Amino acid sequence: MCESTVIDLGSRTIKMSISIGHDSKNQNETSLSEIIKNAENSMRRRKLLERKSVRSDLMASIKATMLEKSHETAEHAERLVALSRAIGQELNLSDDKIFDLELATTLHDIGKMGIDQQILLKVGKLTHAEWDEIKKHPEAGYRIAQATSELMPISDYILSHHERWDGNGYPQGLKGEAIPLLARIINIVDSYDAMTEDRPYRKGMTHEDAQAEILKCSGTQFDPEIAKLFVFKVLNKG
Repeated sequence: MCESTVIDLGSRTIKMSISIGHDSKNQNETSLSEIIKNAENSMRRRKLLERKSVRSDLMASIKATMLEKSHETAEHAERLVALSRAIGQELNLSDDKIFDLELATTLHDIGKMGIDQQILLKVGKLTHAEWDEIKKHPEAGYRIAQATSELMPISDYILSHHERWDGNGYPQGLKGEAIPLLARIINIVDSYDAMTEDRPYRKGMTHEDAQAEILKCSGTQFDPEIAKLFVFKVLNKG
């Protein structure tokens, strides 16, 4: 109802929109000011995902620039968001966490905007120096997110989306549950989609082979519990 309301000011019109954020007090020592701050942050993040908000226009601009620079497709980004949301729902994450997950999934490769285009478009095998440049994108993305108050809450997920369950990932070498949960989810869905997509230098795997690879790498690259949930409850639901 609110979204269809337009206020006529004569020389211009204003479209109405409402965004709501919330938080709950679960511990006596939590202050009211902290609850209010969390609710405000929740509201701001929701605005980033609402199609008709000003912040949504900013989000769309950032996303378009990121996709252009990283040479990923909008379809790839949409698939990742749908898959990560499905995992979040299976894990019974709160609405706020799922909003954060969608936002972090959308922007996880934002750091690639600063990588040389010749490296991103290279068909052949990367040199050690080129691979080192690629591996800098989580930290670059983290710095970009830290510079924006609305994106600051998801900066750690962007930073950690290439960490591995066995501790052999980058950039921090985090291991197991030390890796933020949302980053572990992004790692799985991003890897799965990359496996099944055709690339200039290889043909994509079948979905069945990609699922087998996810299970094979559970406990090494991927969180084993989330990997099983992803394959058996998200991809093969019902």
